Amino acid sequence: MVFVCNAMTVPMANTYAQIYIQIVFAVEGRQNLIDPQNKNELQKYITGIVTKQGQKLIAINNMPDHFHLLIGMKPTIALSDLVAAIKASSSGFINDSRWVQGKFRWQEGFGAFSYSHSQLGTVIRYIQNQEKHHARSSFREEYLKLLKRFNVVHDERYVFEAADG
Repeated sequence: MVFVCNAMTVPMANTYAQIYIQIVFAVEGRQNLIDPQNKNELQKYITGIVTKQGQKLIAINNMPDHFHLLIGMKPTIALSDLVAAIKASSSGFINDSRWVQGKFRWQEGFGAFSYSHSQLGTVIRYIQNQEKHHARSSFREEYLKLLKRFNVVHDERYVFEAADG
């Protein structure tokens, strides 16, 4: 017997969930392609994607080379499907808006880190203060620190694609 689950499903009766996930993803090659003047418009666009997928965006912020989202997830979509929708639609939006020369792409993959309700305030402040945080450390340092803090098995040689290919 094979069980097939649709990407967008209706939760079973008496299903109660409280799932908080911080999602982190980067511009292909970690290039600084997200212009600060487009930041608010892109964040609003991504907020709309999350909402259309039936999820709750709690916090969003970005730097020129990466994004952080804190999402209250409902068990109606797989996390990988949600991130794929966010990345596909937002890269199309960036390309249609002609904000970059050439073709804009997100780097493959993403980081996802779960939190309890009691940790939300700390995570929200962390996401809101990205500019201050990155004055002291790089995105690479930040990302590797998250992977280590959450005990995510990884090989540092393969965490990032090089900016030149």
